[in-house]
Amino acid sequence: MNSTLRSRTRVVVTGIGAVTPLGNSADAFFEALTEGRSGVAPFTLIDASAFPCQIGGEVKAFEPPAFLDRKAIRRMPRFAQFMVASAAEAIQQSGLDFEHENRNRVGVLIGNGGGGYPDMQEAAQTLFTRGGMKLDPLYMAKTLGNMAAAQVALQFGLKGYNGTIVTACAAGTQAIGEAAMVLRAGRADVVISGGCEAAISELGLAGFSVMRALSTRNDDPARASRPFDANRDGFVPCEGAGALVLETEAHAKARGATILAEIAGFGCTNDAYHVVAPAEDGDGAMRAMLEALADAGLSPADIGYINAHATSTDLGDAAETAAIKRVFGESAYRVPISATKSMIGHGLGASGGMESVATIKTILTGTIHPTINQETPDPACDLDYVPNVARKAEVRAALKNSFGFGGQNSCLAIVRYEP
Repeated sequence: MNSTLRSRTRVVVTGIGAVTPLGNSADAFFEALTEGRSGVAPFTLIDASAFPCQIGGEVKAFEPPAFLDRKAIRRMPRFAQFMVASAAEAIQQSGLDFEHENRNRVGVLIGNGGGGYPDMQEAAQTLFTRGGMKLDPLYMAKTLGNMAAAQVALQFGLKGYNGTIVTACAAGTQAIGEAAMVLRAGRADVVISGGCEAAISELGLAGFSVMRALSTRNDDPARASRPFDANRDGFVPCEGAGALVLETEAHAKARGATILAEIAGFGCTNDAYHVVAPAEDGDGAMRAMLEALADAGLSPADIGYINAHATSTDLGDAAETAAIKRVFGESAYRVPISATKSMIGHGLGASGGMESVATIKTILTGTIHPTINQETPDPACDLDYVPNVARKAEVRAALKNSFGFGGQNSCLAIVRYEP
């Protein structure tokens, strides 16, 4: 990082939390990832018998945080419950005591793809079977995409900058990047950020099924999500949340916090190509990665790991591979790349939150989790995807990619913190 960038406000991570199909804490999640375990199984939350995809990554054994009473839980949609729980874990790890903080300087910026799909579906059924006046009076407050950020602010009394990023599957990563921008601009001292989603419903499943975007490997759920493999046949839906506590370096050091990592750079672009398909040459993804590198003052040679977007779709995985090659040139073949989605499926707006947690754990532990289900090479995807078995490696700087419908591209440069 050059001296000019060193002089600007640095943004650090002091806490992480996760609610995922592989465990409801950051440690449990990453331990399962390094073991190469799959969290994909037949749906239990919905009846998927009428659909070609009948499997997904559901959050299991989830209990809302103990500080939430029954009334608060009833008023909170599932996606917001996930976000509040992951934020609580991150806040606890950070050591923040909001009784000793200026709550007007603590913000919340969350990514979410679609809001309360299960609640929308339930309301539609009520509307057409019992009439509109039978709707849950809190229907609107449960379904709006901003309710995760609103609930985090409400439950912890956080009165500062507050926002929601709704850029489809890029939302969680973009929220973290924009939270770093808010901190650098001096608009807050602390921002709780990340991504969340709980879209598993007949409505959500139908929407993706008619697009033929989903895997139909129902007879072998654990092997259905197979990013970069030649036999991939679509993505597997999942749900969850990932949260980061971001602070200015000065604020974190003043209170004696343990710093886990640094958000050094952020890139955000649009393909301006197609509403659902990526540019085949990876142009928008390439520019997002280059922007993140430039923002961090890094070169491609500094990157020791890429946590890929890697949804397990034909077009998406090939386009991301092409983008990486355009950024790194021949050195693309030396950079370890792994796909968290190979084990949990695609969490839509939550993906960037969960996968940023995994990327930070990679930097902290020196362990790169594998991309499972790497069985058949694809000539269009011929890089080092850390196939099937975790790898020890010292990672000082990493890129985290997320891409979404509408041509949305976001990339974070996450680095080991060095005072």
